[in-house]
Amino acid sequence: MAEPPIVESQIAFRPETEELRYLPEGPRDLGPGRISWVAIQHGPKSTEGSLNVLDLETGRNLSYPLPRRVGFAHPIDGGSAFVLGLERRIVRFEPATRSLEPIGDEVETDVSGTIINDGESFEEGVVFGAKDVAFRDRKAGLYWLRWRDRRIIRFRSDQVCSNGKVISRRADGSYTVLDIDTPTRRVVRYRLDVERAVLEDEGIALDLSESESYPDGMVSTPDGRGVIIAFYNPNDRPFGEARQFSLDTGRVETIWRVPGSPRVTCPRLVRWRGGTWLILTTAVEGMPEERRDRAPNAGSLFVAPTSYAAESVAR
Repeated sequence: MAEPPIVESQIAFRPETEELRYLPEGPRDLGPGRISWVAIQHGPKSTEGSLNVLDLETGRNLSYPLPRRVGFAHPIDGGSAFVLGLERRIVRFEPATRSLEPIGDEVETDVSGTIINDGESFEEGVVFGAKDVAFRDRKAGLYWLRWRDRRIIRFRSDQVCSNGKVISRRADGSYTVLDIDTPTRRVVRYRLDVERAVLEDEGIALDLSESESYPDGMVSTPDGRGVIIAFYNPNDRPFGEARQFSLDTGRVETIWRVPGSPRVTCPRLVRWRGGTWLILTTAVEGMPEERRDRAPNAGSLFVAPTSYAAESVAR
């Protein structure tokens, strides 16, 4: 069996401050050459984060401070507003006015030590998860914000760190939901029945238990037959990785290498310079000080080429 090709990435943006380099995640395509991303929190003891908008051509980054930690930010209304997972609330945020409007009820009210983490939008709302900030106990939830009535429905309450998600529509009108609970090193497949508001477990889509790294963020390939997963490696390594897997065979099809930054957090395919590029966020989070000189690019955002056509990538 042929080895998968290895593609080298390069730095697209290095945040100027330690606060912004601590935990970047959640890049989103805002149109050719522009992306948004979140700094989940501004340091190990911080309870504040930010939404950021980056121009890939100029390197100009606009940062919008937020009063709580932010798990994800999805652009709506043509990019003039965002749906955020902010601590334990879903909110609508307008950068121009800095206004925050709560959507639905607060979540995770029956447990302590958890916050909203990753989420994914689709036609019927947002599927999102929470995480135990100690990365230890099975107590965090998996939820669906239903657009039609702004109701938040909880499906699970036994996650440790609910991370990357991919959602696709089936022929019968239901949806396939792929979800990573990071410590398990597995991608689980669910069927979401939006009419009955039921999430059915259909088993393991990918078993990544042999990896020394933890699967973090995830995005679908344009043809829907594979996923690209960012891997967070807590060990002392000279580079990080994102890998593309076939959902049919489980095989690794492509590896993107991230020099000088082993803790890769999230991938996103974006349109830029007439093609499709892979954006990868990376983090400093949890890295001992003595390792920092061996990971000089930690906390940077990276970009790498792909073989996908630009018109195949949806915003």
